Amino acid sequence: MARDLKYTRNIGIAAHIDAGKTTTTERILFYTGKSHKIGEVHDGAATMDWMAQEQERGITITSAATTCEWNFPTEQGKALPETLPYHFNIIDTPGHVDFTVEVNRSLRVLDGLVFLFSAVDGVEPQSETNWRLADQYRVPRMGFVNKMDRQGSNFLAVCQQVRDMLKSNAVAITLPIGEENDFKGVVDLVKNQAIVWHDATQGATFDIVPIPEDMIAEVKEYRSILIEAVADYDENLLEKFMEDENSITEEEINVALRAATIDMAIIPMIAGSSFKNKGVQFMLDAVCKYLPSPMDKEGIEGIHPDDAELLEEDQTKILRKPDVKEPFAALAFKIATDPFVGRLAFFRAYSGRLDAGSYVLNTRSGSKERISRIYQMHANKQNPIEYIEAGDIGAAVGFKDIKTGDTLCDEKHPIILESMKFPAPVIGIAIEPKTKADVDKMGMALAKLAEEDPTFTVRTDEASGQTIISGMGELHLDILVDRMKREFKVEVNQGEPQVEYKEAFTRSATHRETYKKQSGGRGKFGDIVFTLEPADEVDGKIPKGLQFINAVKGGNVPKEYIPSVEKGFREAMKTGPLAGYQVDSLKVTLTDGSFHPVDSDALSFELAARMGYREVAKAAGAIVLEPIMKMEVITPEENMGDIVGDINRRRGQVNDMGDRNGAKTIKADVPLSEMFGYVTTLRTLSSGRATSTMEFSHYAETPSNISEAVIKKAKGNA
Repeated sequence: MARDLKYTRNIGIAAHIDAGKTTTTERILFYTGKSHKIGEVHDGAATMDWMAQEQERGITITSAATTCEWNFPTEQGKALPETLPYHFNIIDTPGHVDFTVEVNRSLRVLDGLVFLFSAVDGVEPQSETNWRLADQYRVPRMGFVNKMDRQGSNFLAVCQQVRDMLKSNAVAITLPIGEENDFKGVVDLVKNQAIVWHDATQGATFDIVPIPEDMIAEVKEYRSILIEAVADYDENLLEKFMEDENSITEEEINVALRAATIDMAIIPMIAGSSFKNKGVQFMLDAVCKYLPSPMDKEGIEGIHPDDAELLEEDQTKILRKPDVKEPFAALAFKIATDPFVGRLAFFRAYSGRLDAGSYVLNTRSGSKERISRIYQMHANKQNPIEYIEAGDIGAAVGFKDIKTGDTLCDEKHPIILESMKFPAPVIGIAIEPKTKADVDKMGMALAKLAEEDPTFTVRTDEASGQTIISGMGELHLDILVDRMKREFKVEVNQGEPQVEYKEAFTRSATHRETYKKQSGGRGKFGDIVFTLEPADEVDGKIPKGLQFINAVKGGNVPKEYIPSVEKGFREAMKTGPLAGYQVDSLKVTLTDGSFHPVDSDALSFELAARMGYREVAKAAGAIVLEPIMKMEVITPEENMGDIVGDINRRRGQVNDMGDRNGAKTIKADVPLSEMFGYVTTLRTLSSGRATSTMEFSHYAETPSNISEAVIKKAKGNA
């Protein structure tokens, strides 16, 4: 029998690095009976951090998925007649900026999010990045302020930071009892009662106690703020609130708070300490109460594969409801290689049912694929299941061709669901196999890693013949090289990190290019007149790729050769005219040309386009672009002057300076080429007391002196 989706929660756990995400997930697994002892991150024993590199470094690199059940509601931890098992699919995501791809793909398929903050550090740079991604995918969320037992913890200050820095309506639904080492429980502001957890049972049991005398006024104030926030959202409660706020019942608060959370109008905030086993159970209850089930969305929209090439306004939308009776539709959000079962595709089923052994259509490749086995995942362990239904998250093996973002569906009812957008890599290193035996293995290893990670690319440098691997940062590439060694037994030598520059055109230029070849017998001839210029904006953004317009009149260039001209420009964009770096966007209008009835062919026109692209470069103002990184430094005040001076020397632009928890913050945009080895310099400038984070922001024009050096170096390698 189909499980009632009302009691399913597909949630993620996201935060800044070191806010305690994995520790929190380990507690959830312990309380839901999924693991019988608590694995600690600092011991390298956390269940969800299953990769060797994760256990050594104490960080989460991939998003691990798990399934568990939580009984709700309960009284003092004991079942009631109305208690039901809620089915949780939980994804634990990385906090490090180099692995934002994992957060990105997880948010695309989740219904709700528990966002962790450190009670000491508050809103940190990666919190902002992940919060923006959650906004982009419109994922309802609640905040869990962790590490309340630490020195310097301040729950209400973090709530204020969420309001100020993340521009979100954070509303406390608990208040902490006791501070730092004395933190022992919370006041539940909805029920208006105090909860104190027992240390002896690792927080599995608790007492409901009177609200401490010294907190009564504070509880009254914050309960009133909570009720006002809920009444603001729900007009029906507003009248009751105006007359007498105490007349609003617990049930009414819960119903309105749930609706406001799902609508992202309120972010409920909870205090706790995962390491000390306090507050996690309350948070699980709150997930059941306030975060959405798959049923809370009307369904997911997609388009018919036949409409894929049409403009968005001309496409017909198809709705798939979260119902097992609907045709099957799912989105593959992660591909992993498992040493025992091979290629494993994680997917979220949005509608219908899929049985092991049945066939699905992959609408990207257009091919039918047989699903040999379906699994429910627990970190890196697979539990085989016979089928998967709407609203669930699982993994399957048997795919011959699958990529992140592919739609899998019933072949009789094809649909394409919205895929995911990933940032382009900004940093590359040259690698070469250490031994002859490693040559073939390296190619296979790189292909498998690139299949798993859309932000990791592999290319061969045309000039030097070297293999260049590119990713989101130095740590990202370090870990991929380490995985090649451990998982594929491939040893490689690494070059110095290098910046992934790009090229662009800045003005319009018109040019005639004639490709002619006569060598006895049939010759070659292709003649085109075109205007090349920067791409047009669409919805305020410049889309990637080639905008090609055919404006040829009177058949001067026969229409069978037009696609070859377009192909020539599209291929030419892969190598810029100045230093061979990619051109991301371009507009070409083909206005005229001529042909020879015998000598002209498709290749002649393609070559004319490629040659014309190079010839027009100077007239069209070709430039080199460099990646600019958004950086934040947190430093003691006395080191601020030295650090700002160093940022200026690196061609950086300081955008903002502020205060955070007794330290100073500096936000700046700095070219990536100036940032190699920065961590070591920062350590020296601040005697090890300052920290920095960095993420890609945008591409900008490179100053002429640096541009010349980049071009010279690229040509010198030739």
